[in-house]
Amino acid sequence: MKYLNNILETIGDTPLIKLNKIVKEIDALVLAKVEYFNPGSSVKDRMALKMIEDAEKSGKLKAGGTIVEGTSGNTGMGLALAAIVKGYNLICVSTDKQSKEKFDVLKAVGAKVVVCPTNVKPDDPRSYYSTSRRIASETPNSWYVNQYDNLSNTQAHYESTGPEIWSQTAGKITHFVAGVGTGGTISGVAKYLKEKNPHIKIWGIDTYGSVFKKYHETGEFDENEIYPYLTEGIGEDIIPKNVDFNLIDAFEKVNDEDAAVYTRKLAKMEGIFAGNSCGAAVKGVLQLKRYFKKNDVVVVLLHDSGSRYIGKIYNDDWMVKQGFKTE
Repeated sequence: MKYLNNILETIGDTPLIKLNKIVKEIDALVLAKVEYFNPGSSVKDRMALKMIEDAEKSGKLKAGGTIVEGTSGNTGMGLALAAIVKGYNLICVSTDKQSKEKFDVLKAVGAKVVVCPTNVKPDDPRSYYSTSRRIASETPNSWYVNQYDNLSNTQAHYESTGPEIWSQTAGKITHFVAGVGTGGTISGVAKYLKEKNPHIKIWGIDTYGSVFKKYHETGEFDENEIYPYLTEGIGEDIIPKNVDFNLIDAFEKVNDEDAAVYTRKLAKMEGIFAGNSCGAAVKGVLQLKRYFKKNDVVVVLLHDSGSRYIGKIYNDDWMVKQGFKTE
């Protein structure tokens, strides 16, 4: 008989899929690392399991404990699957800009969801950062995950995502492109790939309203760069410890409309039903095409599934309401 012991054993080994029509203007080979093939439908399953396993080993997470985390939804889903298998409770703290589907999915897998306002400063007691810490401090036998500063996040991708990409491209990868939020995915993959070949270029995709690009270029944390934006899953108004700016060669910003439009194009042109930040990543690759040569192998990481965005990105009424094109 051939079977797996639980759902967690299906995490990782996601496919690398050639992009065709959507990148026809690029001479290089462009391959998508499609992370919605993970059981929780996103790349975050990898680091969620790693952070829990490391917390168990260190004694921070004890039997029957409660896991508390600030999450836009995908990390929450990964934590929820692990919590079910391992017997923990889970409280997810999120923001009101996230899609309703993300909250419904978290509740479906047993998580308690607390929603906070988006447009407040990180140190505001109402922010989801502050609220997460408060709930963790008030909950007996709890562990606050803190995916932004928990370096097990980066380590998960150094141990799994990076080696997979290197193996799947037979070491021929020349460029890696990924959206940056907590920074764990891009930093872990970059560390592994640059150890194998320091000439591989690492590009982070950022959004307007986020601090990453300017901070990387100038070392200045500029609060004037911070303003509300719609794109989910990338960009930040803080500098997480998981973002290793020394490993990232450059950042490229993609605006909200382009991120949404290219998410829809991925579905219609490639049959890849992906999430909001995936459109940003692909549009970022197109914006960077001047850097790619014919024999280059470009890998772009697609973080999550479109199933989380039915009521937003894939809803014509929502797109029109934002003033975005629907074609």
